[in-house]
Amino acid sequence: MRTEISTAAAFVTRLLRAAGGIGEEQLRCFRECLQEALREHYKHHWFPLVPSKGSGYRCIRINHKMDPLIGKAAGMIGLSHERLFQLLPSELTLWVDPFEVSYRIGEDGSICVLYESPQPGGKTTKPLESRASCKEEWRIGRSSPSKNYNMMTVSS
Repeated sequence: MRTEISTAAAFVTRLLRAAGGIGEEQLRCFRECLQEALREHYKHHWFPLVPSKGSGYRCIRINHKMDPLIGKAAGMIGLSHERLFQLLPSELTLWVDPFEVSYRIGEDGSICVLYESPQPGGKTTKPLESRASCKEEWRIGRSSPSKNYNMMTVSS
């Protein structure tokens, strides 16, 4: 669970860093606060033997409403929901599941994998999508105003 949570928090932090206007110390604090909020939120909803169980509960979602866990971490560094909406995509879905972290920007965007590891017992998950297709999807299919985001891929 630690790697998946770290990957998710790093991704959201990277989006904020790319948007600009937030200091490195604030970003570090945001990332730590988000990791702690996710750990607490997921502690009884993490099922490595059935990774899809609880996926909806673990989903981080911005859809013209701020995800409460992101909002809580942002509040700890003095960022308002209004400022977050300026910095982050207006539609972002981030799935944090055992063995995989993936995201989608916009309702019609491609699902891109940030982290994937083999499941116990030799089960394999779907192959990673190409970085180029996900990056291209950000430019073409997003609902938010265009921003320059850098892709981050983490694998084990």
